[in-house]
Amino acid sequence: MADTQQADPQQVDAKAERKVAKLAKQIEAFAKAHGGAEGQVAYIGERGARIVLVGEDGGWGDLVAPSYELAEQAVAKSGITVHESFDGEFAAKVKTGPYEWKRMAGIQVGGPRNG
Repeated sequence: MADTQQADPQQVDAKAERKVAKLAKQIEAFAKAHGGAEGQVAYIGERGARIVLVGEDGGWGDLVAPSYELAEQAVAKSGITVHESFDGEFAAKVKTGPYEWKRMAGIQVGGPRNG
C-alpha cells in the first residue's frame, strides 16, 4: 500500500509564508540597489511564476516563485508597482548592454554580430 499521509496544512502555510517573506526581501534588496523597482508576474507553468524586476536605473533581473499566488503575495509585500504585462513604457525602462546582446545570440536587428 502506498503511503497516503497528507501534509499538515499549518506546516504548508508556514513554509509558504517563509517563501513569500524571502522573495519579498530579495525584491526589496533589488529595489534598494537600483533606486526603486517595478515588476511583472508571469505564469511559467508547473515551475510556478516568474517575477521580472526593472530598476529605476534600467537594471533588471528576475526571480522564480513556486506558484503565481506566492509571487503575487511577495510583490504585494515588497510594495513595488506591479504591471499586468511587460510592454510599453515599463519594458522601455530596461537597459541592455553587450552581454545581453551576446546572450540573445546577437541576431536581433541592430545587435552586434556573433563572433
